[in-house]
Amino acid sequence: MSPKIAIRTDNAPAPAHTFSQGVRKGPFLQVSGQGPVDPASNEYLYPGDVAAQTIRTLENVKAIVEAGGASFDDVVMLRVYLTKREDFPIMNEAYGKFVSAHTEGEVLPSRTTVFTGLPREEMLVEIDAVAIVE
Repeated sequence: MSPKIAIRTDNAPAPAHTFSQGVRKGPFLQVSGQGPVDPASNEYLYPGDVAAQTIRTLENVKAIVEAGGASFDDVVMLRVYLTKREDFPIMNEAYGKFVSAHTEGEVLPSRTTVFTGLPREEMLVEIDAVAIVE
């Protein structure tokens, strides 16, 4: 049985609560939900700009995936949480550019998008991920 390992990197924001940035067990790597937070200052960035928040959030996810020994291309699932339905096309365009730029080949990660409330008012988007480390 493989041990459960907490993943930690200074290239993504420190968790604000009692959870790990990511957890790896065997080949599975789960990244906790990330938001548009600057890793150096822990400040929320780009108020009102869902495209910029999406990119910053995906950069945080990518940093944790890499700290866990994988590449963004190893991501098999991304879950996107949005606060407003009307932000979907803007998020989708920014998401598509980022994911395509960081994925090799034609197979993109699976995705689910959910509309919900988020922990902080300034957060328009939150994203978590699952990667398989080989």
